[in-house]
Amino acid sequence: MKKFLFTLLIIPLLLLANDDRPPIKHNFLAKKNVQRFINTMVKKHHFKRSYITKVLKDAKLDRDTLDRYTGKYKVGTTNGSWQRYEAHVLDKNSLAKAKKFKKKYYKTLKRASREYSVPLEYIVGFIAVESKFNEFVGDYRILDSLTTLAFYPNRMQKFFKSELKHFFLMCREEGFNPYKLEGSFAGAMGSVQQVPSVYRKFGMDYDRNGKKDPWSLGDSIGIIAKFMHKNGWNKQSLVAVRASYKGTRFRGLKVGHRKKYSIKTLKKYGVTPKSNFNQSKASLLRLRGKNYDELWLGAKNFRVLTRYNNSTSYGMAIHKIAQFVK
Repeated sequence: MKKFLFTLLIIPLLLLANDDRPPIKHNFLAKKNVQRFINTMVKKHHFKRSYITKVLKDAKLDRDTLDRYTGKYKVGTTNGSWQRYEAHVLDKNSLAKAKKFKKKYYKTLKRASREYSVPLEYIVGFIAVESKFNEFVGDYRILDSLTTLAFYPNRMQKFFKSELKHFFLMCREEGFNPYKLEGSFAGAMGSVQQVPSVYRKFGMDYDRNGKKDPWSLGDSIGIIAKFMHKNGWNKQSLVAVRASYKGTRFRGLKVGHRKKYSIKTLKKYGVTPKSNFNQSKASLLRLRGKNYDELWLGAKNFRVLTRYNNSTSYGMAIHKIAQFVK
């Protein structure tokens, strides 16, 4: 699995609801690339041709899903702005739900924290942002979304074709009904919104009820803990520290979790940590509010958060929820 497989694949709860145009009937089987896909699934993965054909015959064309991945990429189409995160997952009601979830699932969270050497509060943060503890898990039929994106030109068509393959493999392995699974417009499903290839790698029966279930909050606790551990979480390291600067809008340096600066360079531009920051380099994280910019220094663990969704706002939302429930 590629290092940045999770980039832009897992869609936060802000964007899960289906749009106004419902999927329509469509003859995907008439397309040559669909027939080639069927041949591959039969020869390489040993599916019955009649089964794959029957399932794809039922797939519908999801125009709203396709619109999100065609043409020029528009900011905000797959990631929410910081103000949207504040309004939807950092509001008073959502934070109260996070504390309630921590209390209810404390034993499972504690076990995952111990077994994978990750802080339980960040597991809470992930599940809060991804589905608000199953309140928003998406209403797009995954078969329609993935089939549409796999066989019609778009900027991530190769990826979605691969995900459709993993979708069939996942359904066979787990006994899922391919006609009924629902999720985000990108084919992500469950409490922590995983696309099929990611679920096949990280899915587990962590609540020990005898089955793997993407919508099980107990299973999802283990999934996120395993993800954080596999991506290099260091329990001795920092995540992010608030920084000070002059003014209300910061324009001195390029911001973002991918770019790193030495602390010496940051100080030259008037950026200083408000509390102890014991690392030599940091990413400069800007949260653009309505009236001012909130500036943070991101440490190595912050990058782990963005492996799941390549967004500074996403990572900071998880961090703030974790700090609130700590």
